[in-house]
Amino acid sequence: MALSSSLLRRLLRSSATVSSPPSSILRATFCSSPSSSAPAPTPPHLSSIISDDTEVSNVPPLTTPKLFISGLSRLTTDEKLKNAFAPFGQLLEAKVITDRISGRSKGFGFVRYATLEEAESARQLMNAKFLDGWVIFVDPAKPRQQKPAPQPDTDSSHTGFTSNKTVGWCG
Repeated sequence: MALSSSLLRRLLRSSATVSSPPSSILRATFCSSPSSSAPAPTPPHLSSIISDDTEVSNVPPLTTPKLFISGLSRLTTDEKLKNAFAPFGQLLEAKVITDRISGRSKGFGFVRYATLEEAESARQLMNAKFLDGWVIFVDPAKPRQQKPAPQPDTDSSHTGFTSNKTVGWCG
């Protein structure tokens, strides 16, 4: 280790003649010795990067006990989702959203708890965890927005009949 750090110091000193901000940053970061007055920078703790059990400040508060689960495997079923989220409280509903035609999972689902406290606990402890080999993400569920009703075509004079309005030959 001493050999590699002395080699790094020599390389940084030789590049000091071509003074540039990155080399000064590297020198401050990599060449700080225990005898220097400035403390050596410490890398952030792993739990602060991954947020295992730490509170994240930009997470919106829960307003409903329903949670949106994304990142689900195509093999995850309602029963597997229920078993994964059941330890956190009284689970009222666990539903994996599936495609109408193929019947396969769309990769997301919803769980609903009896209380906000149970939902918050599940959100904190299950976010960014593995389920069926995939990393899942737990967020507050948003209310469903209604789609606008389709507007009738007022340009057509015949109900149920439309025609191509192209005039002439295009070819």
